[in-house]
Amino acid sequence: MALWSIKDAFDHIAERQKSSSARSQEVIDQVDQEIEQTLARIQSFNDLMSPDDMKSILAELKVKLNSIGPLQQLEQAPKELNTSLSKYPKLLENSFADISKANRNVDFDVHTVNQIIACHFYRQGMFDFGDCLINEAGEPEATGIRSHFFEMHQVLNGLRDRNLEPALNWITANREILKQNGSTLELKLHTLQFAEIIQKGSKIDALDYAKTYLSPLASLHMKAIQQLMVCLLYVERLDSYPYAELIAPTNWEKFTEELTQQFCSLMGQSIWSPFSVVMAAGIEGLPTLLKLATVMAAKKQEWQEMKQLPVPVELGSEFQFHSVFVCPVSREQASEENPPMQMPCLHVLCKQSIMKLSKNSSRTFKCPYCPAEASAAQCRQLYF
Repeated sequence: MALWSIKDAFDHIAERQKSSSARSQEVIDQVDQEIEQTLARIQSFNDLMSPDDMKSILAELKVKLNSIGPLQQLEQAPKELNTSLSKYPKLLENSFADISKANRNVDFDVHTVNQIIACHFYRQGMFDFGDCLINEAGEPEATGIRSHFFEMHQVLNGLRDRNLEPALNWITANREILKQNGSTLELKLHTLQFAEIIQKGSKIDALDYAKTYLSPLASLHMKAIQQLMVCLLYVERLDSYPYAELIAPTNWEKFTEELTQQFCSLMGQSIWSPFSVVMAAGIEGLPTLLKLATVMAAKKQEWQEMKQLPVPVELGSEFQFHSVFVCPVSREQASEENPPMQMPCLHVLCKQSIMKLSKNSSRTFKCPYCPAEASAAQCRQLYF
């Protein structure tokens, strides 16, 4: 199943829709312009227009409108869009017809799933959806995280409106924890406000702001503040300011991302929604699972009963959160039952390989990668 082809088809339809809308609006504007010009000509006669003049002007308007052909153009644009739209449902049907084959019956903890989905809604600022789910599913525990995400979105909404007060209040309330985490959010926030004042050309106001808010941070960020103060010399020629990156407009977006990350960190939450990550990983791995299900069905075997998939499901690096060890002898991935073990020579094998080499701990064995010998008792389990 080519999921990218579905996305490409959707993007193509979206482009067609934009093109169709733009073309229709252009035709309407042309017609409107011709009518407005005709009305202006009629009004310029100041009630002295003869019937013949009126007929002549209207005849000219008719010719111009016929040359534009508004009806034909307005009919043609939707036809092209409808052609693309009519093909899309068939593409979806062909792509997802066998998606159920990749389903595996697993006993989920419904409580945990509800919490994850509700948390996702709150994280996205969709509080009505989250509240609805919590109420219908009877999950009152999720309301605790709601207040934190609600506060976060109040701060983010303030930043979108260039209002730094909510962010400053939150940073001040969590100053000690942020300092322990090595965060420079407070400096960056005041830098944003300083840059806003400078870009308005008010040197005195910028200096007063620096004395009030940046001076207390000088002991920790002297160099950055000194570079920022140089900006006062370039108020009338900011394009020549040597540290232009300090006052770049993109800093607002960067600050928002960093604040979101710190906010989630203090809540004990990942910056990425677990629900979004799981869905994205599932979509990326789905084609492999569907192909496997088809092959296994042809061999009259049931892949869902396997403890381990016979083929790897390749996912992008963005989905790799934990270290994975594969035994160089057995070529099997380590697990709780078969953990990685370090030998005295510092080479690492999985426990089952060590048991085989040592004949179930009955004798010493030689490391497969160096001349050193070891016993199973000398090997120590590693934790990643």
